[in-house]
Amino acid sequence: MAHPMMGAMRAAYGESGPKGRLSRGAVRRILGYFKPYRLEAAWITLCILITSVLGLVPPLLMRNIIDHAIPGKDQGALFRDVGLMIALPAVGGLIGVLQNWLAVRVGQAIMFDIRGEMYDKLLAQSLRFYTNTKSGEILTRLQSDVGGIQGVVTGTLVAVVTNVLVVVTTLIVIFGINWQLSLLAIGILPLFILPTRSVGQLRKAIAKETQERIGELTSLVQETLSVSGHLMVRLFGTATYESGRFRAKNDAVRKLQIRQNVVGRWFFFSLLLFASVGPAMIYGYGGWLAIRDGVITVGTLVALVAYLGRLYGPVSSLVNVHVDLMTAAGLFERIFAYLDLVEDVGEKGGAVRLPEPKGRIAFDHVGFAYERGKPVLHDVSFEARPGELVALVGPSGSGKTTITYLATRLYDPDAGTVSLDGHDLKELALDSLAGAIGAVTQETFLFHDTVKANLLYARPGASDEEIEAACRKAQIHDVIAALPEGYDTVVGERGYKLSGGERQRMAIARVILKDPRLLILDEATSSLDTRSEALVRQALATILSGRTSLVIAHRLSTILAADRILVLDQGRIVEQGTHAELLARGALYARLYEQQFLDAEPAPRAG
Repeated sequence: MAHPMMGAMRAAYGESGPKGRLSRGAVRRILGYFKPYRLEAAWITLCILITSVLGLVPPLLMRNIIDHAIPGKDQGALFRDVGLMIALPAVGGLIGVLQNWLAVRVGQAIMFDIRGEMYDKLLAQSLRFYTNTKSGEILTRLQSDVGGIQGVVTGTLVAVVTNVLVVVTTLIVIFGINWQLSLLAIGILPLFILPTRSVGQLRKAIAKETQERIGELTSLVQETLSVSGHLMVRLFGTATYESGRFRAKNDAVRKLQIRQNVVGRWFFFSLLLFASVGPAMIYGYGGWLAIRDGVITVGTLVALVAYLGRLYGPVSSLVNVHVDLMTAAGLFERIFAYLDLVEDVGEKGGAVRLPEPKGRIAFDHVGFAYERGKPVLHDVSFEARPGELVALVGPSGSGKTTITYLATRLYDPDAGTVSLDGHDLKELALDSLAGAIGAVTQETFLFHDTVKANLLYARPGASDEEIEAACRKAQIHDVIAALPEGYDTVVGERGYKLSGGERQRMAIARVILKDPRLLILDEATSSLDTRSEALVRQALATILSGRTSLVIAHRLSTILAADRILVLDQGRIVEQGTHAELLARGALYARLYEQQFLDAEPAPRAG
C-alpha cells in the first residue's frame, strides 16, 4: 500500500515549480482562456467524479474480506472482492487515461491560444521594443514560459477538482463508518498542513531568478551561435572567452535549479514523521475501542487507515494550491507583462486605406527622441513630391536614418506629423502603409528559405514570370539561374550563401516585385567589390525610376541625380537645394562634398 503521505509530499514539492500570488483579476483572466473548452472541461470533471467514486470501493472490499469472507470461509465472496479490487482500479485507470488526454488537449489548446496572442502582440510592437529587448528573452517568454503553463492546466487545476471530490467523498464514507476515528483523522491534519506554506515564497523567488537566468543563457546562445555572432567569435578569436561566459551563466542556472529541488527537505522530513503519527494514532485508538468493547472491527480499522491516504494527500494538495498558484504566478506575471505591452505604434479604429497611393511624403515640424531628454531630430520639415528623388546627406549621427524610420512608421514622432498623400501616418491602416512603401537597407535580411520564397515575401501572389522579370531588372537573375536548384535554392541563415552584392540585388528585386510608390533607400555600397557595386548601381537606376525616393546618399551619382538634397546636422535640416546650389553656398554641404563624395567617386568630366 502506498504511504498515505506520499501524495502530499509530491504535491507539496516534487511536482511544483515557481510560486507567486495571483490577483483575482489575473485568476479571472486565466479562467477566461478556458471558456472555449467548456465541453472538454465538463467531460474532465465527469471522469474525475467517476474515478473518485471507484477509488472509495477497495478499502470497503478490504473490510469485507477481513471481517466476513475470511472468518466466514466464504470463498465466493473472497474471490469476488479480490476480483473487484483488481478490476475497479483498472477501470479507474482507463478513465484516468481519458481524463489525462482531455486535460492535455485543453492545456495544449490554451498554450496555442496564448502563444498566438503573444506572437501577435510582439509583431505589433515598434522597433524601439526590439532595440531595448534581448531576442533570447523574447524567445524564453514565448517558448519556455508559455510551455510552463501547461502544468497549471493539466496539473494544478485538474488536481484541485480531483482533490476536492476525493476529500468530500472520502469524508462522507469515513464519517459513515466511524465518526470518532474520523474526527481523530481530521484533528491530525494541522500537524503537516501548516508548515507547507513556508516553502512557497522561497521557491517562488528561486524559480523567478531561474527563469531570468535561463533567459540570459538563451540570449547568449542565440547571439554567439547565430551566423553573425559565430563570425564575430571566429574573427576575434574569443571562443575561450565566450565558452567561459556560457559556462558561468549555465552554472548559475544549475545552482539555482539544484536549490529549487533541495529547498525544504527538512520540511519533508517532518511530513514523513507526521505521516507515521496519523496511522499509528488511528490504530492505537481504534485498537483500544476494538479491545475494550468491540465497537469496531479489524476490517473497519484497516479500511479507515487505507482511507487516510485519500484524505491526507488531497487535503495537503489543496493547501498547496497556494503554493501551486505561486508556481504559476511567476510564469503568468511574465506572460501577462508581454500581453499587456502598449502598442506605441498602433492602428487606430477606422484607419484610412490608400487605394491608389501617389507617394507624396511630408514632414511637418517633426521632433523625435529615442530616449527621453535626448532628441535626435529637431523641427524637421520637408516634402518629397510624387516621382521626386530626395537625397539625405550629413555627418554620421545627424538623423538621416531616423528620418527613414519615421517615414516607414517604425517609430512615431514625438512632435509634428509625418504624412503620406496628405494623411497623417497615424491615421493609415498599417498594411496599407506598408503596401505603399518599399525599403532597401544597408543590412539586407533574407529568411532561411528558398530564393523564390524570399522574393514572394514582397508579393505572395506573384507569378514565376513576374519574379524572373524583377530579378532581371535587379541584375540578379543570372546568378540565381546558376545556383544548384535555381529559384528553389535555400539561401541559408540570413542569406549567407550569397555574397553581399547578391543579397543587396535580391533585396532590390524584392522591392521591384512589390512596386511601391515611395522608396526608402540606404544605398551603401562601400563594402562591395567593383563589379558588384556596378551591378547594384544598375539595379538602383531601375528601381529609382518613376517613383518617389527618399535616399540616404553615399555616392556622388545619386547626389547629382537628386531633385533636392537635404543636408542634416545634429538632427536639423541646415541646408536644402540642388547639388549646384548647395555647392555654390560653400557651407556644410560643400565641405562634405570635398571630404566624402568627391574623394570617394570623382564626378564625370564635362565634354
